Amino acid sequence: MLLKLPYGEKVIELEVERAEVLKAREVPAVESVREELEGSLDNPISSPDLGRVLKDSRRILLVVPDNTRAFPARSIIPPLLEKMESANPELEVRILVATGLHEEVAEDELKQILGREVVEDYEVINHKASDESRIARIGRRTRFGTPIHVNKLVLESEVVIGAGLIEPHFFAGYSGGRKILLPGVAGEEAILNNHRYRMIDDPRARAGILEGNPIHEDMLEFMTHTKLDFIVNVTIDRERRVTGIFAGDPVKAHLKGVEFLDRYVKIPAREAADIVLTTNGGYPLDRDIYQAVKGMDAASRVVKDGGVIIIASECRDGLGGHEEFLKLVRGAESPEEVLRRIRENEPIYDQWEAQILARILKKAKVILVSDYISERTARDLLLEHARTLEEALEIAYGIVGRDARMVAIPEGPYIIPVIG
Repeated sequence: MLLKLPYGEKVIELEVERAEVLKAREVPAVESVREELEGSLDNPISSPDLGRVLKDSRRILLVVPDNTRAFPARSIIPPLLEKMESANPELEVRILVATGLHEEVAEDELKQILGREVVEDYEVINHKASDESRIARIGRRTRFGTPIHVNKLVLESEVVIGAGLIEPHFFAGYSGGRKILLPGVAGEEAILNNHRYRMIDDPRARAGILEGNPIHEDMLEFMTHTKLDFIVNVTIDRERRVTGIFAGDPVKAHLKGVEFLDRYVKIPAREAADIVLTTNGGYPLDRDIYQAVKGMDAASRVVKDGGVIIIASECRDGLGGHEEFLKLVRGAESPEEVLRRIRENEPIYDQWEAQILARILKKAKVILVSDYISERTARDLLLEHARTLEEALEIAYGIVGRDARMVAIPEGPYIIPVIG
């Protein structure tokens, strides 16, 4: 059988004798994104319509995802801004890019993401969590100990609107909603606390779980102490087409989107596999090795103990600015040593990604297929490296044998595999 896998902005192929292929269930794309968006803004979920939300206000903040997310900004943001301006021509709208602890997004890329006119017509600002001059510190903490430190623009604005993508998230349960604030535009200390070892280690801090997930609950509590008045969240299919728009109350609209998505992305596998072949969903999520841990984590849900994960991830940006991630793992003799380093030295930038990688590696070998990550860097991350899918498969056969049971997950972290 021929497997087709998204890799960067192209598709790569592998011929295998047999494999169980796990894919999201088909969901129809919306016929007109603009019409669907306008309908959602006029009839939002558990909220006054957008016009009433903006009435009598002037200083508006629109918070948008950064360049590591597949949020279809060029389809959503321009008509959203038009709707906002028509509802209240007196608005002063600023756009804040929710970078979390990621690198700032360059102006050229902002124009690609949002559209040239948006960047030229509006003030677009990158969040920078480590820049204390931009962070407001409220003298409170959540019950999880996270300090309420957030970008000052959030508190200085009369209305805050969050745009985002709802997709499975490997420790927050799902992206979207409250996540646009924490980690999106939160201060460094707040993000490090929310992502600390004990929180990530909780067995409920997994993709597809919200109830009892401490990371999700911490984000919700953080939101109540800051400001998020209205959200515009979307779901997409494997071709990146919009399948649903969920606007309105930040909690209830997000949950509606999650309920919708669940029907399509929780996919049963017959049994665990010796070899799991996956991706990081293609561009933009597979643009660096740091993000590629998400695809590995999805595969780890259905790989046998002692099995092999093969992940094809382009990683055109290499480490993507996440040098601490590499430093945490480099030189370690085992995944257990990585976990010990984190426990003894936290808080450390990128420790959560290293912690999850170590958790995966305790269960299975991981073979990376990438044109941009060198064999040396892969080895430093305790990964095997292969130039092609065929080479990776031969390495995997050498570990588990040629009669191995194989599962393929072409969409990587965009689905949630479930045994049984």
